[in-house]
Amino acid sequence: MAIDTTQLLKAAQAGDRQSLDEFLPLVYDELKRIAAYKLSLERSNHTLQATALVHEAYLRMIDQHSVDWKNRSHFFALASEMMRRILVNYAEGHNAKKRGEGQTMISLGDAENLAVAENEMDLIFLDNALNELAEFDGMQAKIVELKFFGGLTNEEAAEVLGVSDSTIKREWRMARAWLTTKLT
Repeated sequence: MAIDTTQLLKAAQAGDRQSLDEFLPLVYDELKRIAAYKLSLERSNHTLQATALVHEAYLRMIDQHSVDWKNRSHFFALASEMMRRILVNYAEGHNAKKRGEGQTMISLGDAENLAVAENEMDLIFLDNALNELAEFDGMQAKIVELKFFGGLTNEEAAEVLGVSDSTIKREWRMARAWLTTKLT
């Protein structure tokens, strides 16, 4: 019988230590893969490690008592949002320390065709652009977040958002075009 990750997550969230011990190994490798991917897009001298990013995101997510966990994809969607917040906060802190000596740069070249001709982007600028996109099209902004920050596939994003794969592809193309214009 397959382990129901959603049930384990809900029990862990309710404080069941045994469920937490069973749940973490089921999602840890995927969280670490997502974190490593996100950090590979950061500047080369970034001091935040994938393990630290995973642990911080996991601790924040498991402490979310108002979330009604639907499934494994829902968990990873929230993970992508948490990682985005952590990386943006980290970048803001880093830039504040540097006092304008430069920007925290990420390459969008690896973000499944979101790239702006291998240009590098300021993570804070990208976050601001996503917030602006969310003002007039929340679904497109969420799709970018799921794919770029969460590393989700079109199929996984469709499951999380409850739409078809073709809707994800269409909205992704439109979001990518808008962001390309905004970021160049």
